[in-house]
Formats: sequence, structure tokens, C-alpha cells
Amino acid sequence: MLAWYDRHRRDLLWRAKPGIRPDPYRVWLSEIMLQQTTVVTVAPYFDRFVARWPDVSALARASLDEVLHQWQGLGYYARARNLHACAKAVAERHGGRFPDDAAGLRALPGIGDYTAAAIAAIAFDRREAAVDGNVERVVARLFAVMEAMPAAKPRLRALARDLVPPLRAGDFAQAMMDLGATICTPRKPRCVLCPWSEDCAARAGGFAEDLPARAEKPERALRQGIVFWLARGDGSVLLRRRPESGLLGGMIEVPSTPWRESGWDDNEALAHAPAIARWKPLLGTVRHGFTHFPLALIIWAATTESPPGGIWARPEQFKDYAFPTLTKKVVKHALSVLG
Repeated sequence: MLAWYDRHRRDLLWRAKPGIRPDPYRVWLSEIMLQQTTVVTVAPYFDRFVARWPDVSALARASLDEVLHQWQGLGYYARARNLHACAKAVAERHGGRFPDDAAGLRALPGIGDYTAAAIAAIAFDRREAAVDGNVERVVARLFAVMEAMPAAKPRLRALARDLVPPLRAGDFAQAMMDLGATICTPRKPRCVLCPWSEDCAARAGGFAEDLPARAEKPERALRQGIVFWLARGDGSVLLRRRPESGLLGGMIEVPSTPWRESGWDDNEALAHAPAIARWKPLLGTVRHGFTHFPLALIIWAATTESPPGGIWARPEQFKDYAFPTLTKKVVKHALSVLG
């Protein structure tokens, strides 16, 4: 496996030279950004973060608003909040140096088992198994683990740990990730190029593409809400910050009702309006998909002569705020309808 990796290793985000341990800060930053996000999407964000905050202490000195603004468009915003909290913890508790073992890394905000193992192995060459989706797929096929996911995860982690060699654990971790990303792919795996093809039980049985087995997912229920587009005389629109915890935590949005499956009647919705006004629904629906549910939003618009307190901004100022993709969709739709 390591010989295969030495021949085929890819240009990684942190761009460490062969034989030199990667910077733990860059490994950590890339691993957080790459959670449920592709390298192609992450690369420009990674470059911008490193250019603006070249080390963890610099990132710790940034405000959460700055970090969220730079994160716009990457999604899963809890990662950005945890990223900032983790940077502050490393700076304050560890003098700006990451712990060099998985246990110490797991104690930091936003770092779970996989990320801790990946940083420990790649940055510090600790003998840890970094088991992400790519590695789970490789191990499931190599050992023909027929149990469906996610129940199979503990066994796959245990099998992966047994594979880690005593030397070059970091290179082995990257080799496993690369193997799953480029050779042992979910569809049409390139078994003829795999360094473990002769040892792969699933290939021998002719069912490699069927693993790992997946339990049937329940249908995701649609949630609905009403957005309140409130403008005042100078054209400014009322915005608000979402709670720090929870979905899209700390991001800026246009006020709305909560999102729920049962929908809203007019009287119920008006109880959540930011002001008493003559609200009129706009044509069309804003749709967005989250990991666990789809969302449909109707926009109600109104003007006010007695603006309530809050964040007010003209549309040309919106670029200065940390809008998640959903809010950008709401803004685009409202502006297009209202002209």
C-alpha cells in the first residue's frame, strides 16, 4: 500500500514536501473544511483562510463574524463556529500548538474521533486509524463486511486499526483516503489498479460495488416557513442573527417563522412577524435542501414607518454580512419580485 502511495500520492491541500511532516494547523483546517465537502469546493476557501490567518493564533484573534463571513457558501456552519472555538482553545490552553496525540486533540471543540486520528497520524505520525467514508468503503470491501451501515461502523474501525503499520502511519492514512477517493470508488471501482486487489474478499466474490451495504433511509419530511421582508423608508431591510447554537448558528438571516412540517396559517404566522404591518405574500417559493430535510419558504413583504430595533441594511450592503446560502436565495427571490 505505501509503495502504491509513493507512486501515486496527490497534491494535498497543505502541500507538504515528501519526508517533511505537514503543518498541524493546515491539516486540521483542511480536515474540518473537507467534512462532507469536496476538495474542489474546499480548495479556494482553504487558500483564502491560510492567506488571511496563516497560523492558529492568527485565527484565534479573528472575530466569529469574520470567520463566518469567509465561510459563506461552504455550508454546515457549525464547522465554522467550532473552527473558531478550537483555534481559541489551542491558543489559550496550549500556547498556539496543537496536542500531538488523538486524546488531546479530541478534547478540543469540533474535533471528533476521525479528525483527531487524522491529525495525529498525518501531522504527528501517531499510529491511529483515520476512518472516513472512503476508508470505510475500502475496509468493507477488503474484508467483505456484509453488515449494513451505520451498524457496521465499529467493526470497520476495528479492522482499519489493525491495518495501520507501525511506521509511516500518516502516509498510510493518506494512502487509504486516496485509495477510496480514486480507485475504490462507490461506483465502478477500478479493481485492476488496486494494490490490494488480490486480497480483496469482495472483489473475489464479485460484489465489490455492493459494499458497504446501506440501510434504507426514511423519507425526509418537508418543512415550511414564512419569511418577513420588512423595509423602511430608506430602502433598508430588517435582518437578524440566528442563535449561536443549532442550524446555521450565528449567521445573519431575514426574520422568519420557525420551520415545521405542518405549515402555517396566517394568524399563526403573524404572531412571529417582527412588526405590525400590511403584509403581502410575494409570488413564488424559495426551496432549499438541508442534510436531514427539504425546506420551502414563502416570503411576506411590508414597509414600515415605525421600524423596530435590529440590524438594518440596504441591499447593496448585504455583501458585508455573513449570509448562508439559504438567505442568499431569499434575498435574490425577494429582490427579483419586488424589483
